[in-house]
Amino acid sequence: MTSGKLLWADDEIELLRAHIIFLEKKGYEIDTVTNGFDAVDRCSEQNYDLILLDENMPGISGLETLQRIKNIAPTTPIVMVTKSEEENIMDQAIGSKIADYLIKPVNPTQILLTLKKNIHQREIVAEQTQTAYQQNFGALGMLIDDAQTINDWTEVYRQLVAWELQLIETDSAMREMLAMQKTEANRRFARFIERNYLTWVNHADAEDRPLMSPDIFKRRIFPHLDKGEKVFLIVIDNFRFDQWRTLMGEISELFTVDESLYCSILPTATQYARNAIFSGLMPNIISEMFPDLWVDEDSEEGKNLNEAPLIQTLFKRYRRQHTFSYNKVNDSAAAERLLAHLPQLAKYDVNVCVLNFIDMLSHARTESRMVRELASNEAAYRSITLSWFRHSAVGDLFRSLAASDYRVILTTDHGSIRCQTPVRVKGDKNTNTNLRYKLGKNLDYNPKEVYELTDPHRAMLPAPNLSTRYIFARGDSFFAYPNNYNYYVSYYRNTFQHGGISMEEMLIPLIELTPRRR
Repeated sequence: MTSGKLLWADDEIELLRAHIIFLEKKGYEIDTVTNGFDAVDRCSEQNYDLILLDENMPGISGLETLQRIKNIAPTTPIVMVTKSEEENIMDQAIGSKIADYLIKPVNPTQILLTLKKNIHQREIVAEQTQTAYQQNFGALGMLIDDAQTINDWTEVYRQLVAWELQLIETDSAMREMLAMQKTEANRRFARFIERNYLTWVNHADAEDRPLMSPDIFKRRIFPHLDKGEKVFLIVIDNFRFDQWRTLMGEISELFTVDESLYCSILPTATQYARNAIFSGLMPNIISEMFPDLWVDEDSEEGKNLNEAPLIQTLFKRYRRQHTFSYNKVNDSAAAERLLAHLPQLAKYDVNVCVLNFIDMLSHARTESRMVRELASNEAAYRSITLSWFRHSAVGDLFRSLAASDYRVILTTDHGSIRCQTPVRVKGDKNTNTNLRYKLGKNLDYNPKEVYELTDPHRAMLPAPNLSTRYIFARGDSFFAYPNNYNYYVSYYRNTFQHGGISMEEMLIPLIELTPRRR
């Protein structure tokens, strides 16, 4: 089995015989030609893994040969090997999407390096990543075992996501090992949350309390306003940390990035978490202070229709004289309108923009077989997120903001988790429909399988009735009713849901972006 089949086109090919012998000993099969016409003919007759191409040959130039070969074999990597150091030739070659550009004289090791980079990179990276994960498996396990604080858990989750993104091209056994580690981490994380959550929400000044949903404006928006900066706050509904990491490469070309994670409140759902962000209050306080702005679970009214008024109450409570705009983007047409209106928004101190695409994708994936096929797993889910960013007006929005003087803050209200494990729950007709949390007065469940709150006020949550209790799903579990149980489980298993306790839902991105042009 050869390491690869190469074509080397150079009018001085005999002078390169030592290089060719070196590569043949490394397992490469090499065809040679001395001019561009022959190179094009050879590429018409057979496939090559890589082509080495001299620029200065008799007949047609290397650049013209390059274009003709690209028409025949557009995906074959081509490496220019030339004496020319003229910048315009480099620019033309790079503009033609060459794989590499080497200046003569080259040594055999340089050639071997470019072959490894362009032919074998995927398997080399996969092998090295796999080896690195195996070596770090024990250390990551100890990190999970020893996690005692929210900072410890943030580091655990960062490492798990980093490995997940690296292992995507590797052996499935490694991905399965990582999935097992993540499952164990989520099991322990749920215990950690259950031990600490009530203390956090009842003692905002507790030393070990993480930054949480109601703190975002006070701790991350107002300090910039106090410095005289204008802020553009972008809230992507249902946006996970791994999705942010997938977009980070695109965004970091436009902005310097200050990345952090914060902790969503429970339930990890829009009605609770996002309203807490925009009001700066926990849900039960919102329902008591502003009952006309709080929508109960059993109401048919939209749960996020009062976000602009809630922001107004926040500014008024802190005696902020700053002006703000509120913009909700549900589709591409709304994104286009926002983009067109961007110059007019410059008059406001704070512009808030809610982007609902990812949440809509999550729901569509549950309801549509076709979307479920397109986003069959986390990797596909991330890929669709990246495609949305690149090819929608949202990408244009970030590019426009990069040319502005705004401090851009990108965040979310909660994440989501792909559900696998059904948990039986019974409830009456007034029980809410969310699969990751339930509230009601007649819930029947196994207390060992859920995190239960029998006194909602201790968790700063509204209680429609005196006997109302909340229960939350842990890890990758989801609630299923006993009636028509098998159909229900089959329909919702492997769907992305939110509302419960997991790192994916609770440990979520909070990113400060400064335009690079500054």
